[in-house]
Amino acid sequence: MTALQSRRANTSGARLMMGHTHALSGAAAWLAATPFIGDPAALGQYAIELSPAQIAAGTVICAGAAMLPDIDHHNGTIAGTFGPLSRVLCRLVGAVSGGHRHATHSVAFAALAGFGAGWAAGHAPGWAWTAVLFALIGLGLRGIGIRVAEREHFSALLNAAIAAALVYVMRDLDMSFAGYAVALGCLLHVLGDCLTPDGCPLLWPAQWRVRVPLIPRTDGVLERWVLAPLLTLGVVILAVRSTLGVEATYWLRS
Repeated sequence: MTALQSRRANTSGARLMMGHTHALSGAAAWLAATPFIGDPAALGQYAIELSPAQIAAGTVICAGAAMLPDIDHHNGTIAGTFGPLSRVLCRLVGAVSGGHRHATHSVAFAALAGFGAGWAAGHAPGWAWTAVLFALIGLGLRGIGIRVAEREHFSALLNAAIAAALVYVMRDLDMSFAGYAVALGCLLHVLGDCLTPDGCPLLWPAQWRVRVPLIPRTDGVLERWVLAPLLTLGVVILAVRSTLGVEATYWLRS
C-alpha cells in the first residue's frame, strides 16, 4: 500500500537505485511513448511525428534525463560522470535542494527540467543547447555503464569523448522533442525511486513521501537479476518495434 509520510526522511544513508536501472527505464519509456508523442489525437498541436533518427536521439536523451534527479547526490553514479566538475556540481545542488531525494525527486522538477530542455532546444544560443545535450548524453552513457573501474578521470574523459562525438552526429537534428524526452526521463526516475523503502516527495514542496516498496533493497538481487534484465529486454523489443513501425510508415507514404 502506498504510504504518505510528512516526516523528513533521513536521506543521508539512503541507498541509490543502480544508475543503469534508471537509464534503462528512461530508454524503455521513451521507446514506448513515441507512438503517443506522434499522435495528434492524443496531443493535438503538440504532437511530433518522429523520424528514426529522432527516436534514437530521444532514447539517449531520455536515458540521460532518467539520471538527472540524482544530481542532488555527491556520491551517486551521476557525480562521477565528468570527474571533479560533476562531483562539485552535485554537492552544490544537494545543498540547495535539501539533500538527496528532496526537491529534485518530484513532479515539479521533472516538469521544470522538461520545460527548460524544450526551451533550450528551440530558443537558447547554439552553444548553450550543445552543452545541455552533451551533459544529457554523458549521463546516459554513464548510466548504461560506460566507465573504467577505479579510473574516474579516465572514465570521465572517455565519457566526454563519446558524448562529444554523439553531439556532433546530432548537430543538424530537429530537437523539438527534447522537452518530452527530458520530462519523461526525470519522471521515470522519480517513480522508480518511489518503489523503494525511502520513497520520494512526489508533490514537493510538500514533504509527504510516496512509497510503494516493491523493491525492498536497492542494488539487491531483485534489481540486479530481475529488473535490469527485463528492462534491457524491453529496450531491445521496443527499439525494434519503433524502428520497424516508423520505417514502414515512411515506406507507405513514399
